[in-house]
Amino acid sequence: MAKQFPSITPELKAFIERQHIFFTASATADSRINLSPKGLDGLRVTGENEVVFLNLTGSGNETAAHLLADGRLTIMFCAFEGPPMILRLYGRGRCVPRGSEEYARYLESAFGGEEPAGARQIVIQDIDLVQTSCGFGVPLYDYRQERPSLVRWAEAKGEDGIRDYWREKNMVSMDGLSTGMD
Repeated sequence: MAKQFPSITPELKAFIERQHIFFTASATADSRINLSPKGLDGLRVTGENEVVFLNLTGSGNETAAHLLADGRLTIMFCAFEGPPMILRLYGRGRCVPRGSEEYARYLESAFGGEEPAGARQIVIQDIDLVQTSCGFGVPLYDYRQERPSLVRWAEAKGEDGIRDYWREKNMVSMDGLSTGMD
């Protein structure tokens, strides 16, 4: 039932753009596997073999550590509405730090210059394989809205508070790997 593609087709791009949630998975050979749900309209298809997403401040920064140490990244989408499908993007990723010229270029070109409070990196995935599968076992859910909690939390912390939080919680992974934010 699975089908593989060398790149994102126009139909698959349209599917990605309709999704309200995606999941990222990363690891190193010796680390725990990190699997994170992402939302808040933070992912863009920027080419047939490239996607980017805004990585907002969270309780950890495992993806950044794994990408710095190993580079492997899988992104998964599930159809929770409409016809069933699972879509996985396999490839290598890297983090572009907030404040860099490359970050500013991607923020402008992919996100219209809109930066939510708490943004810390843009993750770029270079895709080497796209795979779909049936998704018959994925339940149907109705989307209601995005949760405002993360952005409100970051706004309340302010720029200095966010930087303090990064120093406290986002510099090293749970396995002791650098996240590259130093």
